[in-house]
Amino acid sequence: MPRPPAAPGSTGSPRLGRLDALRGIAALLVAVDHSSYSFMPEFRERVMPELNIGRYGVMLFFLVSGYVIPASLERRGCVRSFWIGRAHRVYPLWAVVVGSALVLNLLGFTRLGARFEGRNPLTVAVAHATLLQELLGTPSVVLVLWTLSYELAFYLLVVTLFTVRLHPRSGTVSVVLGVLAAVSATVAFVPPASALSLAVGTGPLVALASAALVFAVLCGSSGRYELRVTGAVAGGVLALVLVPFNGTVPLWEGLVILAVMFLGTAVRRAESGESTWPRAARTALVVVVCAAGSAYEHGDTATFARRGWITAFLLAVLTFGAALALRGTRFPRALTWLGTVSYSVYLVHPVLLAVSDGVIGRCRRDSLVLEAVFFAVLLPLCALTHRFVEVPGQARGRKRIRRVTEGTGGNLFASGGD
Repeated sequence: MPRPPAAPGSTGSPRLGRLDALRGIAALLVAVDHSSYSFMPEFRERVMPELNIGRYGVMLFFLVSGYVIPASLERRGCVRSFWIGRAHRVYPLWAVVVGSALVLNLLGFTRLGARFEGRNPLTVAVAHATLLQELLGTPSVVLVLWTLSYELAFYLLVVTLFTVRLHPRSGTVSVVLGVLAAVSATVAFVPPASALSLAVGTGPLVALASAALVFAVLCGSSGRYELRVTGAVAGGVLALVLVPFNGTVPLWEGLVILAVMFLGTAVRRAESGESTWPRAARTALVVVVCAAGSAYEHGDTATFARRGWITAFLLAVLTFGAALALRGTRFPRALTWLGTVSYSVYLVHPVLLAVSDGVIGRCRRDSLVLEAVFFAVLLPLCALTHRFVEVPGQARGRKRIRRVTEGTGGNLFASGGD
């Protein structure tokens, strides 16, 4: 999922400008991938088997998240402040987008009923409120929300490692996850999608996972060490159960996603001097080989072209590496601005596509004009949602974090660190 710049002046820093540029590229790639269904069907049919553009963008997002998120937690040194910041960053725009999708469904622009037929509305609502719906056997109201579920699983694991003081081991965690992905693909251990939901029922699983998540966040944010560890470990266990055994992507890909995010963390540690570049390079090599090998072993299916996936994955890693090599370079303002609004681009573009599909339908032939018009409408709209939804939400989050800090007498560790 795309991330906002750490500060309003982020484009003034080459390092932060680089991250913004990567987010901007990733957001654009995902939007191009999805808009091609509507405006560029011939292009899509030719390109996708060779290059899965959407996976390219998503994997790039995950690498950037892995680089940024643990640093945010460790900089604050406070689990409670971390969760407050994440909630105020993610939920405001999430609420607007989900609400808009439901309104469009009522107006007849979309047909959510087919995906949610026979499902308990309360179960669906609770699953979405946790952000874990993709890992709880519940279809997403807006399809791109699936990545938020994996992001949240990563957050839970990062908090666990931070709390038990194993966070410097990011590279080791990345390697272990990558190797497990390769092993699962090699032995063809492929549980059915949402296996746990099928076994125990979606409703009971949503209730249990929601309770576990609340417990993990509240106890993990406690000032008492014992509660903090118990809550953090519970959150980590929840993530490690749901991602491999209840995701909708194959088990190997779920593990690869987590490995990729921890690879981003390992790179950041090498860059900051907490680790070494040879160690980060070895981690990257293992993860890349395991990921590509897993996709190759998975083979081609009706919905999966392994060449397209492998090419996309390798390009994402190379793009991230190229940006790293250019870390002293100032990136174009257009790209850094696009990175600033990337979360809006990521969440808003499916809603705009739903309106377009409902009004004019999908093209049978490529139309570069309509593709250009789509982005000409999307980007100003995202500038508005960023300004009037994202920015106020982040400001409220910063105020709450200041109150938490003042309430502990400036001692952040009393709220969740050690």
